[in-house]
Amino acid sequence: MRIHPAQLSKHLQKQLLPFYTVFGEEPLLAIEAADLIRSKARQTGYVEREIFTIDNQFNRSELLLSKNSLSLFGEQRMIDLRIPSGKPGKEGSIAIEEYCRSLPPDTITLVTLPKIDKQGQVAKWFKVLENIGPMISVSSVETNQLSTWISQRLSLQEQKTDSDTLQFFAEQVEGNLLAADQEIKKLALLYPPGTLSFTQVKDAVLEVARYDVYKLSDAMVTGNIARYNHALIGLRGEGVAAPFILTVLVSQIRTLIILRKGLDLGKPLTQLMREARVWGIRQKIMENAARRIGLKPLVHALLHAAKIDKVSKGITKGDIWDEFLQLGLRFAPKKF
Repeated sequence: MRIHPAQLSKHLQKQLLPFYTVFGEEPLLAIEAADLIRSKARQTGYVEREIFTIDNQFNRSELLLSKNSLSLFGEQRMIDLRIPSGKPGKEGSIAIEEYCRSLPPDTITLVTLPKIDKQGQVAKWFKVLENIGPMISVSSVETNQLSTWISQRLSLQEQKTDSDTLQFFAEQVEGNLLAADQEIKKLALLYPPGTLSFTQVKDAVLEVARYDVYKLSDAMVTGNIARYNHALIGLRGEGVAAPFILTVLVSQIRTLIILRKGLDLGKPLTQLMREARVWGIRQKIMENAARRIGLKPLVHALLHAAKIDKVSKGITKGDIWDEFLQLGLRFAPKKF
């Protein structure tokens, strides 16, 4: 069964099923869909939560042990399975299939993963997920739909603006829904409900500090480590939330993986850029990076990002800002 993200809230009001899978190419909408499920689970009494990240180093015995063990306090629990690369590997695939053969009692299971290509969707482990419970497929918001999406989000906080201002807003965030969402929330803090003027929106959206996160991202992609480190120090000093920084960087890494895979398969560059949703002047930057960096280093960077996610949540020990720096160093040009 497939559930459209827009219908998920209505579905959860009626029932909470024991197994859900959220996947897709738009990070913000995927995060929101997964958070809706987690919130409903907590409200229903599933207060205990265990998180597993399935990657090439995953040990399936850990998941099996958790599945077969009763909750310490006899509480209902939630199992959060994350596949950040979309490739669970041999061990992970077996673990998923074993886990789904007999779901643990009093447990809600949530699987989250990025966009899966056609080859991945016919894999046995993905078919198992498809058959065990509802799947929420999160599609990207097309460029020509972004103005409407922004308008809908503004209406949720009882704000609106004219079509020209919406178009300006959409152009400034360059198709990045995470950036758009941040700015929309900022407008709710800055101005009361009602109609927003072009000047009000422009002053908020063009605030210089916001672009530092994207400067960091660009510096990473181009391998400019000095600039990357400078931007990272600035973001830390400004108190910018680490999860937001990580989400932006992960989005860039995933885009590079899409481009690199396509280049290796000999796909036309124009088609690749359209599939990866890369527009304008960013196309040359991303093309150069995808040609310079191999697929294996990019996958390792994505796995490193998964580790940073664990550090930010307190699951793994470490200095998150040092981990961010180490992640950036992976993109440094190789010296011969």
